[in-house]
Amino acid sequence: MGKIVFMGTPDFAAPCLTALMKSQDLVGVVTQPDRPAGRNKRLRESPVKRLARSAGIPIIQPRRIREEAAIQALRAWDADLHVVAAYGQILPQSVLNIPKQGTINVHASLLPRWRGAAPIQAAILAGDRESGVTIMLVDAGLDTGPTLAKRSLPLAIDETGQSLHDKLSLLGAEMLGEALPRYLNGDIEPQAQDDSLASYAPQLKKGEGEIDWTCSASAIDRLVRAFTPWPGTYTYWKGAQLRILAGRSGEGVAEAGRVVLIGGSLAIGAGQGLYFPTTLQLAGKRRLPVSDFLNGYREFAGARLGA
Repeated sequence: MGKIVFMGTPDFAAPCLTALMKSQDLVGVVTQPDRPAGRNKRLRESPVKRLARSAGIPIIQPRRIREEAAIQALRAWDADLHVVAAYGQILPQSVLNIPKQGTINVHASLLPRWRGAAPIQAAILAGDRESGVTIMLVDAGLDTGPTLAKRSLPLAIDETGQSLHDKLSLLGAEMLGEALPRYLNGDIEPQAQDDSLASYAPQLKKGEGEIDWTCSASAIDRLVRAFTPWPGTYTYWKGAQLRILAGRSGEGVAEAGRVVLIGGSLAIGAGQGLYFPTTLQLAGKRRLPVSDFLNGYREFAGARLGA
């Protein structure tokens, strides 16, 4: 059993840390600084920090991992291996050079497909039939290092960013628990990635969730599911933002962005087909099932949505 430093921040990383705490000699945890959150903007600890603190594991939270103080702390821990899961910063070569047996990363895609910061959402947006987790060695590139383990799972027809996140988080922890001892014992031969098959999933931004009603209803459905819960999807009605929280695509014809009633069901015209929302939320109001929303805003039927 070697000495290990874990680097991670959000909920996705917490099961991996839990798995390491059960079986490995954890000498330290690196996580992002506390961030302001909520209406009162109070500083909030990351899920990884809360877990590490409850276990009494030493923690550092550098604003930038390349800071000299962070480098010195990592050197002082003298770890054999660094394990990374959704840490949130790119590791420079000065950090990669520190652990004796390298750095491994738990990545939420079947590499080389969907390298980058948002592989979960990218898989749903693209209509992929499967996703999975790859355990890989970290090098200076963006998720380009050789792989140690890979496991896939099918995407459900109603898969959302949240549901896939939760599945892959648990899968990653399970795989880490299996692959790590084998890697430390020299029982895994790293496999180079085929760069010609690579695709990229850049970091998401809040404004990317605006719906273009000229897209097909199936594409809109994938967008809504992929961006649940963040960054969310929205349109505009009478100048106010209207969040589309859930729904499904279906057949039919209507003007793109036009709200219509089809057989008693509310639908919105798309470039191809119809989108049937099931949960809506007007800015400043609570989320409502579409039937309650229509009862409260009868003029919604027949409206034209969009900026």
